[in-house]
Amino acid sequence: MTEAGDLTSVPASVIIRPIPFLVIFKDITHVFSMDAIGRELLSIAFPAALALASDPVASLIDTAFIGRLGAVELAAVGVSIAIFQQASRITIFPIVSITTSFVAEENTLEKMKAEEEEANKAKNVHANTLAIQDSLEKGVASTTNNNKNQPQQTPTEVKLTSDTMSNNGNKANKKGKKTIKSASTAMIIGLTLGLVQAFVLIFTSKVLIGIMGVKPNSAVMSPAQKYLTIRSLGAPALLLSLSMQGIFRGFKDTKTPLYATVASDGLNIILDPIFIFVLRLGVSGAAIAHVISQYFMLLILFIRLAKEVNLMPPKFGDLQFGKFIRNGGLMLARTIAVTFCQTLAASMAARLGTTPMAAFQICLQVWLTSSMLADGLAVAGQAILACYFAEKDYNKVTAAASRVIQMSFVLGLGLSVFVGLGLYFGSGVFSKDPAVLHLIAIGIPEYG
Repeated sequence: MTEAGDLTSVPASVIIRPIPFLVIFKDITHVFSMDAIGRELLSIAFPAALALASDPVASLIDTAFIGRLGAVELAAVGVSIAIFQQASRITIFPIVSITTSFVAEENTLEKMKAEEEEANKAKNVHANTLAIQDSLEKGVASTTNNNKNQPQQTPTEVKLTSDTMSNNGNKANKKGKKTIKSASTAMIIGLTLGLVQAFVLIFTSKVLIGIMGVKPNSAVMSPAQKYLTIRSLGAPALLLSLSMQGIFRGFKDTKTPLYATVASDGLNIILDPIFIFVLRLGVSGAAIAHVISQYFMLLILFIRLAKEVNLMPPKFGDLQFGKFIRNGGLMLARTIAVTFCQTLAASMAARLGTTPMAAFQICLQVWLTSSMLADGLAVAGQAILACYFAEKDYNKVTAAASRVIQMSFVLGLGLSVFVGLGLYFGSGVFSKDPAVLHLIAIGIPEYG
Protein backbone atom coordinates (compact mmCIF):
# COMPACT_ATOMS: atom_id res chain seq x y z
CA MET A 1 0.00 0.00 0.00
CA THR A 2 1.29 3.43 -0.90
CA GLU A 3 1.79 5.67 2.10
CA ALA A 4 -0.25 8.85 2.30
CA GLY A 5 2.83 11.01 2.09
CA ASP A 6 3.88 9.46 -1.26
CA LEU A 7 0.62 10.00 -3.12
CA THR A 8 0.92 11.48 -6.60
CA SER A 9 -0.97 14.33 -8.13
CA VAL A 10 -4.18 13.93 -10.11
CA PRO A 11 -5.15 15.96 -13.19
CA ALA A 12 -6.79 19.32 -12.57
CA SER A 13 -9.76 18.24 -14.71
CA VAL A 14 -10.82 15.59 -12.20
CA ILE A 15 -14.19 16.44 -10.64
CA ILE A 16 -13.96 16.61 -6.85
CA ARG A 17 -16.96 15.03 -5.21
CA PRO A 18 -18.13 15.82 -1.67
CA ILE A 19 -15.93 14.06 0.87
CA PRO A 20 -17.91 11.34 2.69
CA PHE A 21 -17.90 11.01 6.46
CA LEU A 22 -15.89 7.81 6.25
CA VAL A 23 -12.89 9.76 4.96
CA ILE A 24 -11.80 10.20 8.60
CA PHE A 25 -11.00 6.48 8.63
CA LYS A 26 -8.84 6.69 5.51
CA ASP A 27 -5.44 5.10 6.21
CA ILE A 28 -6.22 5.23 9.93
CA THR A 29 -3.39 2.79 10.65
CA HIS A 30 -0.98 5.52 9.48
CA VAL A 31 -2.10 8.05 12.09
CA PHE A 32 1.26 7.78 13.87
CA SER A 33 3.24 7.08 10.71
CA MET A 34 6.26 9.33 10.12
CA ASP A 35 5.75 9.53 6.35
CA ALA A 36 6.04 12.76 4.35
CA ILE A 37 2.69 14.16 5.53
CA GLY A 38 3.18 13.09 9.13
CA ARG A 39 6.62 14.67 9.37
CA GLU A 40 5.46 17.90 7.75
CA LEU A 41 2.42 18.17 10.03
CA LEU A 42 4.42 17.66 13.21
CA SER A 43 7.27 19.93 12.12
CA ILE A 44 4.76 22.78 11.73
CA ALA A 45 2.24 21.88 14.46
CA PHE A 46 4.54 21.59 17.47
CA PRO A 47 6.31 24.96 17.18
CA ALA A 48 3.01 26.59 16.15
CA ALA A 49 1.26 25.24 19.25
CA LEU A 50 3.93 26.66 21.53
CA ALA A 51 3.84 30.02 19.76
CA LEU A 52 0.03 30.17 19.88
CA ALA A 53 0.18 29.53 23.61
CA SER A 54 2.10 32.78 24.09
CA ASP A 55 -0.69 34.96 25.47
CA PRO A 56 -2.37 32.19 27.54
CA VAL A 57 1.02 31.22 28.98
CA ALA A 58 1.75 34.84 29.85
CA SER A 59 -1.67 35.07 31.50
CA LEU A 60 -0.95 31.83 33.33
CA ILE A 61 2.31 33.32 34.60
CA ASP A 62 0.42 36.40 35.82
CA THR A 63 -2.11 34.11 37.51
CA ALA A 64 0.61 32.17 39.32
CA PHE A 65 2.28 35.31 40.70
CA ILE A 66 -0.93 37.19 41.50
CA GLY A 67 -2.28 34.14 43.29
CA ARG A 68 0.28 34.92 45.99
CA LEU A 69 -1.37 38.30 46.61
CA GLY A 70 -4.75 36.83 47.56
CA ALA A 71 -8.10 35.64 46.26
CA VAL A 72 -9.42 39.17 45.64
CA GLU A 73 -6.53 40.09 43.34
CA LEU A 74 -6.74 36.73 41.60
CA ALA A 75 -10.46 37.16 40.99
CA ALA A 76 -9.90 40.70 39.69
CA VAL A 77 -7.27 39.57 37.22
CA GLY A 78 -9.50 36.65 36.23
CA VAL A 79 -12.32 38.98 35.20
CA SER A 80 -9.94 41.31 33.34
CA ILE A 81 -8.15 38.53 31.48
CA ALA A 82 -11.48 36.96 30.49
CA ILE A 83 -12.60 40.26 28.93
CA PHE A 84 -9.26 40.93 27.21
CA GLN A 85 -8.84 37.45 25.78
CA GLN A 86 -12.37 37.24 24.45
CA ALA A 87 -11.98 40.62 22.76
CA SER A 88 -8.67 39.50 21.24
CA ARG A 89 -10.08 36.23 19.98
CA ILE A 90 -13.01 37.95 18.30
CA THR A 91 -10.85 40.56 16.58
CA ILE A 92 -7.79 38.62 15.47
CA PHE A 93 -8.23 34.84 15.41
CA PRO A 94 -10.36 34.84 12.24
CA ILE A 95 -7.76 37.08 10.59
CA VAL A 96 -4.85 34.91 11.77
CA SER A 97 -6.53 31.73 10.54
CA ILE A 98 -7.21 32.97 7.03
CA THR A 99 -3.84 34.76 6.87
CA THR A 100 -2.06 31.43 7.19
CA SER A 101 -4.07 29.95 4.31
CA PHE A 102 -3.81 33.01 2.05
CA VAL A 103 -0.06 33.45 2.55
CA ALA A 104 0.60 29.72 2.06
CA GLU A 105 -1.42 29.67 -1.17
CA GLU A 106 0.10 32.89 -2.54
CA ASN A 107 3.64 31.83 -1.62
CA THR A 108 3.17 28.44 -3.29
CA LEU A 109 1.85 30.02 -6.49
CA GLU A 110 4.80 32.44 -6.56
CA LYS A 111 7.25 29.57 -6.14
CA MET A 112 5.58 27.58 -8.92
CA LYS A 113 5.70 30.64 -11.19
CA ALA A 114 9.39 31.23 -10.43
CA GLU A 115 10.25 27.58 -11.07
CA GLU A 116 8.40 27.67 -14.38
CA GLU A 117 10.27 30.81 -15.47
CA GLU A 118 13.62 29.27 -14.53
CA ALA A 119 12.75 26.12 -16.47
CA ASN A 120 11.82 28.18 -19.55
CA LYS A 121 15.06 30.18 -19.33
CA ALA A 122 17.13 27.02 -19.08
CA LYS A 123 15.22 25.50 -21.98
CA ASN A 124 15.83 28.57 -24.18
CA VAL A 125 19.54 28.69 -23.36
CA HIS A 126 19.87 25.00 -24.16
CA ALA A 127 18.03 25.45 -27.47
CA ASN A 128 20.25 28.39 -28.47
CA THR A 129 23.39 26.44 -27.61
CA LEU A 130 22.28 23.50 -29.77
CA ALA A 131 21.45 25.83 -32.66
CA ILE A 132 24.88 27.46 -32.59
CA GLN A 133 26.63 24.10 -32.32
CA ASP A 134 24.64 22.88 -35.31
CA SER A 135 25.60 26.00 -37.30
CA LEU A 136 29.28 25.52 -36.52
CA GLU A 137 29.17 21.91 -37.61
CA LYS A 138 27.64 22.92 -40.98
CA GLY A 139 30.26 25.57 -41.58
CA VAL A 140 27.80 28.42 -41.43
CA ALA A 141 29.78 30.15 -38.76
CA SER A 142 32.20 31.51 -41.42
CA THR A 143 29.48 33.72 -42.86
CA THR A 144 29.35 35.74 -39.66
CA ASN A 145 32.53 37.54 -40.71
CA ASN A 146 30.51 39.44 -43.32
CA ASN A 147 28.21 40.90 -40.68
CA LYS A 148 30.29 42.75 -38.15
CA ASN A 149 27.27 44.41 -36.52
CA GLN A 150 25.74 41.05 -35.56
CA PRO A 151 28.52 38.87 -34.14
CA GLN A 152 27.57 35.33 -33.20
CA GLN A 153 28.35 33.86 -29.82
CA THR A 154 30.39 30.74 -29.55
CA PRO A 155 29.13 27.92 -27.32
CA THR A 156 31.71 28.93 -24.75
CA GLU A 157 30.45 32.51 -24.78
CA VAL A 158 26.87 31.32 -24.54
CA LYS A 159 27.78 29.18 -21.58
CA LEU A 160 29.58 32.04 -19.88
CA THR A 161 26.67 34.39 -20.58
CA SER A 162 24.11 31.95 -19.25
CA ASP A 163 26.23 31.25 -16.18
CA THR A 164 26.62 34.98 -15.56
CA MET A 165 22.86 35.52 -15.90
CA SER A 166 22.19 32.60 -13.59
CA ASN A 167 24.61 33.90 -10.97
CA ASN A 168 23.16 37.40 -11.20
CA GLY A 169 19.68 35.95 -10.83
CA ASN A 170 20.67 33.97 -7.77
CA LYS A 171 22.24 37.07 -6.21
CA ALA A 172 19.09 39.04 -6.93
CA ASN A 173 16.93 36.33 -5.37
CA LYS A 174 19.10 36.27 -2.29
CA LYS A 175 19.00 40.02 -1.90
CA GLY A 176 15.37 40.42 -3.01
CA LYS A 177 12.34 40.21 -0.76
CA LYS A 178 9.05 38.47 -1.29
CA THR A 179 6.04 40.57 -2.19
CA ILE A 180 3.07 38.87 -0.56
CA LYS A 181 -0.04 41.04 -0.83
CA SER A 182 -1.99 39.06 1.77
CA ALA A 183 0.83 39.53 4.30
CA SER A 184 0.71 43.33 4.04
CA THR A 185 -3.08 43.25 4.26
CA ALA A 186 -3.06 41.10 7.40
CA MET A 187 -0.61 43.41 9.17
CA ILE A 188 -2.66 46.52 8.42
CA ILE A 189 -5.85 44.84 9.60
CA GLY A 190 -4.13 43.51 12.75
CA LEU A 191 -2.74 46.93 13.69
CA THR A 192 -6.07 48.66 13.05
CA LEU A 193 -8.04 46.16 15.11
CA GLY A 194 -5.44 46.38 17.89
CA LEU A 195 -5.81 50.14 18.14
CA VAL A 196 -9.60 49.87 18.11
CA GLN A 197 -9.54 47.17 20.79
CA ALA A 198 -7.23 49.22 23.02
CA PHE A 199 -9.42 52.31 22.68
CA VAL A 200 -12.65 50.43 23.45
CA LEU A 201 -11.30 48.47 26.42
CA ILE A 202 -9.60 51.46 28.04
CA PHE A 203 -12.63 53.73 27.91
CA THR A 204 -15.24 51.07 28.71
CA SER A 205 -13.30 48.97 31.23
CA LYS A 206 -15.57 49.77 34.19
CA VAL A 207 -18.72 49.07 32.19
CA LEU A 208 -17.40 45.76 30.85
CA ILE A 209 -16.29 44.60 34.29
CA GLY A 210 -19.75 45.47 35.60
CA ILE A 211 -21.34 43.41 32.83
CA MET A 212 -19.22 40.51 34.03
CA GLY A 213 -21.10 40.68 37.34
CA VAL A 214 -18.68 42.73 39.46
CA LYS A 215 -20.54 45.34 41.53
CA PRO A 216 -19.24 48.95 41.69
CA ASN A 217 -18.61 48.73 45.44
CA SER A 218 -16.92 45.33 45.22
CA ALA A 219 -13.30 44.95 46.32
CA VAL A 220 -12.63 43.33 42.95
CA MET A 221 -13.63 46.36 40.86
CA SER A 222 -10.61 48.63 41.45
CA PRO A 223 -7.79 46.09 40.81
CA ALA A 224 -9.74 44.62 37.87
CA GLN A 225 -10.10 48.02 36.24
CA LYS A 226 -6.41 48.86 36.76
CA TYR A 227 -5.26 45.57 35.26
CA LEU A 228 -7.59 45.74 32.23
CA THR A 229 -6.73 49.36 31.45
CA ILE A 230 -2.97 48.79 31.50
CA ARG A 231 -3.18 45.42 29.76
CA SER A 232 -5.22 47.01 26.93
CA LEU A 233 -2.23 49.18 26.02
CA GLY A 234 -0.60 46.01 24.70
CA ALA A 235 -3.49 45.14 22.36
CA PRO A 236 -1.89 46.70 19.23
CA ALA A 237 1.33 44.79 19.87
CA LEU A 238 -0.51 41.53 20.51
CA LEU A 239 -2.75 41.66 17.45
CA LEU A 240 0.00 42.84 15.11
CA SER A 241 2.39 40.14 16.36
CA LEU A 242 -0.31 37.49 15.90
CA SER A 243 -0.79 38.70 12.31
CA MET A 244 2.96 38.33 11.74
CA GLN A 245 2.87 34.86 13.24
CA GLY A 246 0.14 33.96 10.75
CA ILE A 247 2.40 35.17 7.93
CA PHE A 248 5.35 33.08 9.13
CA ARG A 249 3.09 30.02 9.43
CA GLY A 250 1.97 30.59 5.85
CA PHE A 251 5.64 30.25 4.90
CA LYS A 252 5.66 27.02 6.99
CA ASP A 253 8.08 28.76 9.34
CA THR A 254 6.83 28.11 12.86
CA LYS A 255 10.23 28.32 14.53
CA THR A 256 10.58 32.10 14.26
CA PRO A 257 7.30 32.76 16.13
CA LEU A 258 8.37 30.13 18.68
CA TYR A 259 11.69 31.84 19.39
CA ALA A 260 9.95 35.21 19.72
CA THR A 261 7.37 33.69 22.06
CA VAL A 262 9.99 32.06 24.28
CA ALA A 263 11.91 35.34 24.52
CA SER A 264 8.71 37.25 25.34
CA ASP A 265 7.54 34.81 28.01
CA GLY A 266 11.03 34.69 29.49
CA LEU A 267 11.06 38.46 29.83
CA ASN A 268 7.59 38.35 31.39
CA ILE A 269 8.72 35.80 33.97
CA ILE A 270 11.66 38.04 34.92
CA LEU A 271 9.65 41.26 35.11
CA ASP A 272 6.59 39.90 36.96
CA PRO A 273 8.18 39.42 40.40
CA ILE A 274 10.11 42.68 40.03
CA PHE A 275 7.06 44.82 39.31
CA ILE A 276 4.63 42.91 41.55
CA PHE A 277 6.73 42.33 44.68
CA VAL A 278 9.93 44.41 44.53
CA LEU A 279 8.29 47.61 43.28
CA ARG A 280 5.05 46.74 45.11
CA LEU A 281 2.82 47.55 42.15
CA GLY A 282 0.57 44.52 42.64
CA VAL A 283 -1.81 43.71 39.77
CA SER A 284 -0.72 46.88 37.93
CA GLY A 285 2.85 45.57 37.93
CA ALA A 286 1.73 42.30 36.39
CA ALA A 287 -0.06 44.18 33.61
CA ILE A 288 2.96 46.41 32.95
CA ALA A 289 5.29 43.41 32.71
CA HIS A 290 2.86 41.74 30.30
CA VAL A 291 2.63 44.78 28.03
CA ILE A 292 6.42 45.20 27.88
CA SER A 293 6.86 41.54 26.92
CA GLN A 294 4.25 41.88 24.14
CA TYR A 295 6.06 44.82 22.52
CA PHE A 296 9.34 42.96 22.86
CA MET A 297 7.89 40.04 20.89
CA LEU A 298 6.52 42.45 18.27
CA LEU A 299 9.98 43.96 17.80
CA ILE A 300 11.59 40.56 17.25
CA LEU A 301 8.98 39.45 14.70
CA PHE A 302 9.01 42.78 12.85
CA ILE A 303 12.80 42.80 12.41
CA ARG A 304 12.80 39.20 11.18
CA LEU A 305 9.85 39.67 8.81
CA ALA A 306 11.25 42.90 7.34
CA LYS A 307 14.28 40.93 6.10
CA GLU A 308 12.10 38.51 4.11
CA VAL A 309 9.02 40.40 2.94
CA ASN A 310 8.22 43.76 1.41
CA LEU A 311 5.94 45.00 4.16
CA MET A 312 4.02 47.25 1.77
CA PRO A 313 3.06 46.30 -1.80
CA PRO A 314 3.98 48.55 -4.75
CA LYS A 315 0.42 49.89 -4.91
CA PHE A 316 -2.10 50.43 -2.14
CA GLY A 317 -4.77 49.01 -4.46
CA ASP A 318 -3.00 45.62 -4.33
CA LEU A 319 -4.12 45.12 -0.73
CA GLN A 320 -6.78 42.43 -0.35
CA PHE A 321 -9.18 43.81 2.26
CA GLY A 322 -12.26 42.50 0.45
CA LYS A 323 -10.84 38.99 0.28
CA PHE A 324 -10.12 38.96 4.01
CA ILE A 325 -13.55 40.29 4.94
CA ARG A 326 -15.42 37.82 2.73
CA ASN A 327 -13.54 34.77 3.94
CA GLY A 328 -13.29 35.86 7.57
CA GLY A 329 -17.04 36.18 8.09
CA LEU A 330 -17.73 32.55 8.93
CA MET A 331 -14.64 32.32 11.13
CA LEU A 332 -15.79 35.44 12.95
CA ALA A 333 -19.23 33.92 13.62
CA ARG A 334 -17.66 30.74 14.94
CA THR A 335 -15.25 32.66 17.18
CA ILE A 336 -18.01 34.87 18.58
CA ALA A 337 -20.03 31.77 19.50
CA VAL A 338 -17.09 30.21 21.36
CA THR A 339 -16.05 33.38 23.14
CA PHE A 340 -19.64 34.16 24.13
CA CYS A 341 -19.86 30.85 26.00
CA GLN A 342 -16.55 31.46 27.78
CA THR A 343 -17.48 35.04 28.69
CA LEU A 344 -20.87 33.95 29.96
CA ALA A 345 -19.24 31.30 32.15
CA ALA A 346 -16.80 33.87 33.57
CA SER A 347 -19.69 36.23 34.25
CA MET A 348 -21.62 33.55 36.14
CA ALA A 349 -18.52 32.69 38.19
CA ALA A 350 -17.98 36.37 39.07
CA ARG A 351 -21.55 36.62 40.33
CA LEU A 352 -20.93 33.69 42.69
CA GLY A 353 -18.20 35.56 44.55
CA THR A 354 -14.46 35.99 44.86
CA THR A 355 -13.53 32.38 45.63
CA PRO A 356 -15.50 30.76 42.77
CA MET A 357 -14.10 33.34 40.33
CA ALA A 358 -10.54 32.66 41.47
CA ALA A 359 -11.01 28.91 40.98
CA PHE A 360 -12.64 29.47 37.60
CA GLN A 361 -9.75 31.69 36.47
CA ILE A 362 -7.16 29.00 37.25
CA CYS A 363 -9.14 26.25 35.50
CA LEU A 364 -9.85 28.42 32.47
CA GLN A 365 -6.23 29.48 31.96
CA VAL A 366 -4.95 25.91 32.22
CA TRP A 367 -7.60 24.75 29.76
CA LEU A 368 -6.93 27.57 27.28
CA THR A 369 -3.19 26.96 27.38
CA SER A 370 -3.56 23.23 26.72
CA SER A 371 -6.09 23.84 23.94
CA MET A 372 -3.42 25.73 22.02
CA LEU A 373 -1.83 22.37 21.21
CA ALA A 374 -4.90 21.50 19.16
CA ASP A 375 -4.79 24.92 17.50
CA GLY A 376 -1.19 24.22 16.50
CA LEU A 377 -2.33 21.13 14.60
CA ALA A 378 -5.05 23.20 12.94
CA VAL A 379 -2.44 25.75 11.80
CA ALA A 380 -0.32 22.99 10.28
CA GLY A 381 -3.35 21.61 8.46
CA GLN A 382 -4.24 25.04 7.07
CA ALA A 383 -0.76 25.71 5.72
CA ILE A 384 -0.34 22.27 4.17
CA LEU A 385 -3.83 22.08 2.66
CA ALA A 386 -3.49 25.55 1.14
CA CYS A 387 -0.24 24.49 -0.56
CA TYR A 388 -1.74 21.24 -1.87
CA PHE A 389 -4.78 23.06 -3.21
CA ALA A 390 -2.54 25.59 -4.96
CA GLU A 391 -0.63 22.68 -6.52
CA LYS A 392 -3.96 20.99 -7.45
CA ASP A 393 -2.75 17.82 -5.73
CA TYR A 394 -6.15 16.62 -4.49
CA ASN A 395 -5.01 13.17 -3.39
CA LYS A 396 -2.66 14.79 -0.90
CA VAL A 397 -5.45 17.15 0.16
CA THR A 398 -7.64 14.19 1.13
CA ALA A 399 -4.78 12.34 2.83
CA ALA A 400 -3.69 15.41 4.82
CA ALA A 401 -7.25 16.27 5.89
CA SER A 402 -7.84 12.72 7.11
CA ARG A 403 -4.57 12.68 9.02
CA VAL A 404 -5.33 16.01 10.75
CA ILE A 405 -8.76 14.76 11.89
CA GLN A 406 -7.33 11.51 13.21
CA MET A 407 -4.46 13.19 15.04
CA SER A 408 -6.87 15.76 16.53
CA PHE A 409 -9.00 12.99 18.03
CA VAL A 410 -5.99 11.28 19.60
CA LEU A 411 -4.65 14.61 20.86
CA GLY A 412 -8.01 15.49 22.42
CA LEU A 413 -8.06 12.28 24.43
CA GLY A 414 -4.49 12.84 25.60
CA LEU A 415 -5.15 16.43 26.64
CA SER A 416 -8.22 15.38 28.66
CA VAL A 417 -6.08 13.09 30.79
CA PHE A 418 -3.20 15.58 31.01
CA VAL A 419 -5.34 18.55 32.09
CA GLY A 420 -7.30 16.47 34.61
CA LEU A 421 -4.20 15.10 36.30
CA GLY A 422 -2.40 18.45 36.08
CA LEU A 423 -5.18 20.33 37.85
CA TYR A 424 -5.59 17.63 40.48
CA PHE A 425 -1.93 17.46 41.47
CA GLY A 426 -0.65 20.91 40.44
CA SER A 427 -3.35 23.40 41.40
CA GLY A 428 -1.35 24.37 44.50
CA VAL A 429 1.06 26.23 42.22
CA PHE A 430 -1.61 28.88 41.56
CA SER A 431 -3.24 29.27 44.97
CA LYS A 432 -2.84 28.21 48.59
CA ASP A 433 -6.45 29.00 49.50
CA PRO A 434 -8.13 25.71 50.59
CA ALA A 435 -11.55 26.90 49.37
CA VAL A 436 -10.17 27.72 45.93
CA LEU A 437 -8.37 24.37 45.67
CA HIS A 438 -11.56 22.55 46.70
CA LEU A 439 -13.55 24.19 43.91
CA ILE A 440 -10.82 23.37 41.39
CA ALA A 441 -11.02 19.72 42.38
CA ILE A 442 -14.79 19.79 41.82
CA GLY A 443 -14.37 21.36 38.38
CA ILE A 444 -11.73 18.90 37.10
CA PRO A 445 -14.26 16.61 35.33
CA GLU A 446 -15.54 19.60 33.34
CA TYR A 447 -12.15 20.96 32.27
CA GLY A 448 -10.52 17.59 31.84
